[in-house]
Amino acid sequence: MSLAKEDFLNVIDNTPLVSIDLVIRDANRRILMGLRNNEPAKGFWFAPGGRILKNETIKVAFHRISQKELGYQFNFEEARLLNAFNHIYDSNFDNAPNINTHYVVLAYEIVVSQDQLEELLNSPDEQHTELKWMSLEDTDINKAHELSRAYFDFIT
Repeated sequence: MSLAKEDFLNVIDNTPLVSIDLVIRDANRRILMGLRNNEPAKGFWFAPGGRILKNETIKVAFHRISQKELGYQFNFEEARLLNAFNHIYDSNFDNAPNINTHYVVLAYEIVVSQDQLEELLNSPDEQHTELKWMSLEDTDINKAHELSRAYFDFIT
């Protein structure tokens, strides 16, 4: 069940949302990032992720988000919880004035093999115009949102 836009804006204005970010990395410590199409963080490179829905377990949300965002269902048992993060944005999905967005994000690290790398690049969704692998040395790293750049401090 989804909420009407006005009801969802009221929720965003009054409560934090809980979400999962998929910190997908390769053996070279590059993280898969998507160029965001919408608010919050529109126009920035960001780790794929999404909200946990009401009555949805973390594991089920993890599988749904990975399938929706990347067209690939990762194994939850092989993911490692990096940490819980606060992501607070001045904007919201509707650009409604004076309503910020606060996410409590559970960031999960997923290490992928070489054969999965190219497959993942071919799966942008409605949230992202394109996907790319980024490292701290990447020339576009300054275009990655600071909240996603912070994940580099936590990956193994």
